[in-house]
Amino acid sequence: MKIAVFGIGYVGLSNAVLLAQNNTVVAVDLDADRVAQLNARRSPIEDPELEDWLATKDLDLTATTDSAGAMAQATFVVVATPTDYDPKTDFFDTSSVEAVIHAAAQDAPDATVVIKSTVPVGFISRMRTAVGSDNILFCPEFLREGMALHDNLHPSRIVVGADTTAARAFAELLVQGAEAQDIPLLFTGPEEAESIKLFANTYLAMRVAFFNELDSYALSQNMDARQIIEGIGLDPRIGTHYNNPSFGYGGYCLPKDTKQLLANYSDVPQNLMRAVVDANRTRKDFIADQIISRAPKVVGIHRLVMKAGSDNFRQSSVQGVIRRIRAAGIDVVIYEPALEAETFMGCSVINDLATFKQRSDVVVANRASEDLDDVAGKVFTRDIFGLS
Repeated sequence: MKIAVFGIGYVGLSNAVLLAQNNTVVAVDLDADRVAQLNARRSPIEDPELEDWLATKDLDLTATTDSAGAMAQATFVVVATPTDYDPKTDFFDTSSVEAVIHAAAQDAPDATVVIKSTVPVGFISRMRTAVGSDNILFCPEFLREGMALHDNLHPSRIVVGADTTAARAFAELLVQGAEAQDIPLLFTGPEEAESIKLFANTYLAMRVAFFNELDSYALSQNMDARQIIEGIGLDPRIGTHYNNPSFGYGGYCLPKDTKQLLANYSDVPQNLMRAVVDANRTRKDFIADQIISRAPKVVGIHRLVMKAGSDNFRQSSVQGVIRRIRAAGIDVVIYEPALEAETFMGCSVINDLATFKQRSDVVVANRASEDLDDVAGKVFTRDIFGLS
């Protein structure tokens, strides 16, 4: 079976590799460099398992920038292109997804289009009407950065927003490529599948926000946040997972998904969704104030990435902290090996770690690192449990 996968990011590449074990997969991307890297069996994103599989596994996988050629004779067209949140429209920017859907309607009218990109509730129904075809379905992803392939090989569940022959056939392809056994399968309506994705990520954001606000309280009252978190986590209804404080939630999914879900509530009474979004902003205000209260002349930001093992710093929470510190008139320098630039957000980028530490009066680290052990006295972090 031939499958075209559009987008060579975390979602697209991990799905392409998974499916290429048993199918002919052609990955499509506008970025010629990413295409070249993938054809050379090098991963364009940081994910150890993806890197290993590309280098060592027998995969029927090629990459191209030729959209029409990739879709020719494809049974499935998988769309994993970006859908960034647009604050001007208060909605996801789904233009790249829509472009692939319209192209598939012309170049591969018999193919089933599977949307992996996160979309607003109602998107699939709207696109089915727009192109006059029901061969479009939503199959949400539940991946962690840096572990995208692992989470496809060991999925917590597979959700498909249709219950048709094509929907079940695609689900079976995912099961066939996975290493896990007895994977829960859920076939729903399209709006229900879209909602599952947004509500799942909003719940995770809510949990992040809860433990961050707990930490803010403990820090302001000179209490040990770790003791409080450990104590409440022993309640099995709460648990000891996903409880490490941070500077706020960020990354590819949580910021945009929470805002999109809030927008979908425009005509529905709600309080909690707004509180989750607002709590993330409040946390950054609090963290910045804590750093500013130390009266540093130069604040050093150790890594922009969200967590260890990731090269993603898009919408990372520390960027909001940087803006607030700079607004207070304090100089900020950045150490970020994944960044190939002399400046970022108007701040100097220092690639030499020793120079960075020497220049910084306070070193701000969203996640703790052994690289900073020698300057522990001037490190500011809320990484209580030392987790990635």
